Amino acid sequence: MTDRAPYRLHDAIGYQLTITARMQERRFETALKTLNLTRITWCVLLAAGDEGLRHPSDIADFIGIDRTATSRALRLMEDAGLIARGGGENDRRTTRVTLTDQGRAKLDQAVPMAQASRAKTEDQLTSQELAELERLLTKLRAGDDAPLKRL
Repeated sequence: MTDRAPYRLHDAIGYQLTITARMQERRFETALKTLNLTRITWCVLLAAGDEGLRHPSDIADFIGIDRTATSRALRLMEDAGLIARGGGENDRRTTRVTLTDQGRAKLDQAVPMAQASRAKTEDQLTSQELAELERLLTKLRAGDDAPLKRL
């Protein structure tokens, strides 16, 4: 026998955050599959398209994944015709990422899916609850000494 109190997994805030995030991810990933995209490829399209990021290291930082995962995603996306990679303007040793017309079209198709997924979650909360949740999540992230850099 032990004297410690039992740990109630389902009462833990970390567990509840994880389950909630997974539910949202699954919903969005299911929609993205209809476009043959993953969350990572969607994020790369968003980074290179809407955010105007051109360097793989900037894209990796924006998404929160390591350079190896970024290189792998870029290679697959280039093979699929979604992005083009070329040398930098002043330094040919650097890589410059741009969306192709096909990549832009996929991004344009995926944005309404992202908006619908976001709305489904946000519609469950009042505007005050949503503002409070955003404030609390920001506070939790700011207090973390070692934030995760992975999707």
